[in-house]
Amino acid sequence: MSADQPVWQPVPGSRKDDAILVVDGIRRAFGGLLAVNVAHIEVPRNRITALIGPNGAGKTTFFNLLTGFDTPDEGTSTFNGQHLVGIAAHKVARMGMVRTFQLTKALSRMTVIENMRLGATDQRGENLFRGLFAPLWRGQEAQITARAEELLARFNLAHMRDELAGGLSGGQRKLLEMARALMVEPEMVMLDEPMAGVNPALKQNLLEHIKGLRAEGRTVLFVEHDMDMVREISDWIIVMAEGAVIAEGTADDIGANQAVIDAYLGAHHDSDLGDG
Repeated sequence: MSADQPVWQPVPGSRKDDAILVVDGIRRAFGGLLAVNVAHIEVPRNRITALIGPNGAGKTTFFNLLTGFDTPDEGTSTFNGQHLVGIAAHKVARMGMVRTFQLTKALSRMTVIENMRLGATDQRGENLFRGLFAPLWRGQEAQITARAEELLARFNLAHMRDELAGGLSGGQRKLLEMARALMVEPEMVMLDEPMAGVNPALKQNLLEHIKGLRAEGRTVLFVEHDMDMVREISDWIIVMAEGAVIAEGTADDIGANQAVIDAYLGAHHDSDLGDG
């Protein structure tokens, strides 16, 4: 290829051979502000996809629309071919797509193990009638506890089992939230800024856990501002700006994309997206 020929880059909204999540024409406005305006996105199965963009790009709002915490004004989204729009958040989780939050949602006055148990779905003891008869739910509760303890050991939180979740550090809360999300054996895990507020000592630990999800055959979609992390673990990157998808591709594709450089850096084209 000659030096004056443009480098090919994937078109935003490109088709994937095996997409687990497909989004079409999703729009969400708050008053006169169009927060999300995504024409088309496909997220590849069993891959780690990063969703990046400047502050205010609409990334977290987009997460909320996909996971049942908000409803789009128009458009459709499907997970494994099942429609998501209008489905309550807890039912989306039962379908196999779970999420974490930028600000962790651990119940601080409950113990770590109690937080983990809450992550399990379809618990027999939650039924008013069956809850009165321990033999109907005690066996399942033992299985749930065993699963929770297995995950706490995997995420290096076993020693905090009986501590109140409110006593955990910010990084430990991130680990707890990720572990709790896995209680439902999800196919897809969505992480909203998993590195926010995490000290450097725990960052590498979290990175390894995220890569471990892919090794298990799960799909990961995560929002992140740490470009070093994005480059290290992402198979694919989607870029949002002003609510819309402006680019997607590999880390090299994104780093060379002028639309991305403009969105992040304005006139400062001599900067590197990998910095900071």
